[in-house]
Amino acid sequence: MSTSSSDPVIRLSGITKVYAGEGDAEVHALSGISLDIHAGEYVALMGPSGSGKSTLMHILGCLDQPTEGRYLLGGDDVSQLGEDQLARIRNERIGFVFQSFNLLARTSAQKNVELPLAYRGLGLRERSTLARTALERVGLGDRLSHKPSELSGGQKQRVAIARALVQDPAVLLADEPTGNLDSRSTREILKLFEELHREGRTIVLVTHEEEVGARASRTIWLRDGLVSDGRPVLDDDVPEVASV
Repeated sequence: MSTSSSDPVIRLSGITKVYAGEGDAEVHALSGISLDIHAGEYVALMGPSGSGKSTLMHILGCLDQPTEGRYLLGGDDVSQLGEDQLARIRNERIGFVFQSFNLLARTSAQKNVELPLAYRGLGLRERSTLARTALERVGLGDRLSHKPSELSGGQKQRVAIARALVQDPAVLLADEPTGNLDSRSTREILKLFEELHREGRTIVLVTHEEEVGARASRTIWLRDGLVSDGRPVLDDDVPEVASV
């Protein structure tokens, strides 16, 4: 399905996620979330532990599927796709940045960035060119052959961001990307995200740190599986059925 420029990159409609608890109990991780995110937005998903942030991020990243509701990514309904189709979506249209970097320890920065391109079947020369360009974009053009053990925490996260960017994804998803960094590296990574936002990248960042979330241009708060745009979800907003 094609989309117009005014259509959201992400549209969630009535997204619910229910897990089986002990006995006959159910855990409502997400409770009917509806949300639009447009191209070029820099969004922070915030909330306390157990609020549903990780569950929502997994659904946005096509790592999990909702129990109910629709998820349109670029106008395409990805809510009920099979695993092979979801894997293709993850590889081609979503860039992931994780707290723990998820780099291959014995592999150079360039080869780490090339990895998703190899999964797509691109040739060696094209992979090399694209990976070098991505690493130069994040300020690591002089660290192409360095392995993760030879890089600082901030540099490792830059490699991870380059790997996420290398396929020009529709959405960049960052899950607590500064959680393992010192304050200086945190500032550097957040500055890089701000630069990418100014370039027109769509960024969704999950964090529990208000000073990190404050750097985004839009904040979405989660609590007990509900969302509130621009302010924390209060006790009066939470129905009794929301049990996370």
